[in-house]
Amino acid sequence: MSTNERLAALAAAGVSIWLDDLSRERLRSGNLRELIEDWHVVGVTTNPTIFAAALSHGEAYDEQVRELASRGASVADAVREITVADVQQACDVFSGTWETSGGKDGRVSLEVDPGLAHETEATAAQALDLWKAVDRPNLMVKIPATLEGLPAITQALSEGVSVNVTLIFSIERYRAVMDAYLEGLERASANGHNLAGIRSVASFFVSRVDTEVDPRLEKLGTPEALALRGKAAVANARLAHAAFREVFSSDRWEALAGKGANPQRPLWASTGVKNKAYPDTLYVSELVVSDTVNTMPEATLKAFADHGEVEGDRVTGLADDARQVFDGLTAVGVDVADVFEVLEREGVEKFIGSWNELLETVGHQLEAAN
Repeated sequence: MSTNERLAALAAAGVSIWLDDLSRERLRSGNLRELIEDWHVVGVTTNPTIFAAALSHGEAYDEQVRELASRGASVADAVREITVADVQQACDVFSGTWETSGGKDGRVSLEVDPGLAHETEATAAQALDLWKAVDRPNLMVKIPATLEGLPAITQALSEGVSVNVTLIFSIERYRAVMDAYLEGLERASANGHNLAGIRSVASFFVSRVDTEVDPRLEKLGTPEALALRGKAAVANARLAHAAFREVFSSDRWEALAGKGANPQRPLWASTGVKNKAYPDTLYVSELVVSDTVNTMPEATLKAFADHGEVEGDRVTGLADDARQVFDGLTAVGVDVADVFEVLEREGVEKFIGSWNELLETVGHQLEAAN
């Protein structure tokens, strides 16, 4: 199989391939366009970690940094202008994909300040602000699925903003996210918005579940515990998809679909494999199912292009098996609720750390440019 055929098979199975990375260098070199044309990439996700890495390498941002420094821009304003500029350019590169897919793909995500993760009103206000600043119909604003983020998601959607809900770990929280989506659409309809123009994905984080669960299993050390290593993440995602199918076949959903609404697709995020003992395409090949998105770091994308296998739908009908995995985790003594609490807390903290790193990097660059 050639590179294109493996990724083509994944796309043909109904999986939208998005790249979990963006940089000005990638935009300027034509690499992003190449990934679209030759690697079946139909969208991009970003986060503070990605922007911090992009700004730390190369010279692609030097000219804009000098211009920002010359007019005395604050660090926060500079970060916003730099990230908005990258996302605008990426949206323009994906405009053809957006048009040919009817708005389903060709999407570029930009995250609200993660420091606002527990502030509902500030998150909602910034989501609308970013939507207006980027001013591209194929933008998605990323809002974390914290308890405080849920009403912000509803508020943003009610104003016609397309939303990528991020940092979802548990099925319970995922159900709350879907409820926030439906309520947002109901309000958007009442506000006179065309529901067909609003899109959303729910970013369900995958690899981090195994990263948190496996050490707990190893600490327990029993044969029963060790036999469950590497199974929790995929099982969790399969249960999420079962919940998705249930909610998006409900009467409440059908009423919205009748008004032109689009389902909120599950997006498999954090699909780079952290444990070298596992296949490097594990969180792609085991989560093949139509009408989903898999956003991959470039290393995972290239690994799948090289040796990934599409063996049909690996999700539908496997919810009972997935429940048995979680029953097993509980039986051997893993506190599953604590796992998800730790993952959400650490997820927010990591993004805040990256955001601060981004601010620091830009601050140093502004100082050097003066």
